[in-house]
Amino acid sequence: MSEGLCPSDSPAVRSLSLARMSAYRFCRTDDIGLLVDALNRCWTPYFPDEPPTDAAAFKRSIRDLQVWCSSCMVAFSGADPIGVLIGAKRSSGTLIHRIAVHPDHVRQGHGRHLLTSLSSKLAILGPPRIVAEVPETRTAAQGLFAASGYVEEAVLTDYVLDSDAETTGHEPAPVDSARGMVIPVTIDDLVANGLLGDPQPQVCWERSVETLMARKAEIEGLAIAAEERIEAYILYIKDMGELLAVQALVEGGEIHLTRLISHLRSRGLKSLRFPKVYPAEVSSEILRTLGFRSAGNHRLYATTAQSG
Repeated sequence: MSEGLCPSDSPAVRSLSLARMSAYRFCRTDDIGLLVDALNRCWTPYFPDEPPTDAAAFKRSIRDLQVWCSSCMVAFSGADPIGVLIGAKRSSGTLIHRIAVHPDHVRQGHGRHLLTSLSSKLAILGPPRIVAEVPETRTAAQGLFAASGYVEEAVLTDYVLDSDAETTGHEPAPVDSARGMVIPVTIDDLVANGLLGDPQPQVCWERSVETLMARKAEIEGLAIAAEERIEAYILYIKDMGELLAVQALVEGGEIHLTRLISHLRSRGLKSLRFPKVYPAEVSSEILRTLGFRSAGNHRLYATTAQSG
């Protein structure tokens, strides 16, 4: 999950000269232990309910999100990590996955220095696009990105389907209906049918094609198949109750989505999360028809890498 800067209750602004006395460096593939330590020192204090990061979880982020150690930075005061930036890199751009400064060292310019250093590196090596998906509740993060030259491009909405929610659309048709059959579908099935990849609606980083391919062993799916083609599908992770894709591929396909959601709920998935949905990905009207409600927003910030 993309996060952005942790909020802080720190005292008033301190001199930026303190930041200049600190050391910063980009990381290497053998720095996973350092990055885990930096996250636990700098990120965890703000989120005590989250489990500490370990090497296995960090390696999963490398696999699933394409976190690159060379796009990660650590700030030090002496030997102690006091700031950390975790960057994920794809050909389309770099995601600021997490950025945090230890509570004792905030408002000294460390966060902005981390962002500026990464921007300078990417201006030379590419890709030039840098993005961050920031929860709207984290005003400190929004202020940091705005002050660092990032521009808000979109608002992404988190949707949830509660266990007692009811759809307002059509009742699901029988499985052997002429409107198509409900069938299981895998990521490989969708790839074989040319349904993953370009052109695709814009989606958040952790529900992109790259992530779906990386996590395909744990992803399940249902589809409506009619006349030898797939007309709608959903992808989900059952243990997490999380939807990864909700796609209608034909006009009027919302009736198919209603059927698919009903089938999911009949399998015991009464509550579902569908995070960070772009406005053009699935209409809010369709999601409301399916029984979903808004549960918060993320703001997408973006900039172009610049040297100096």
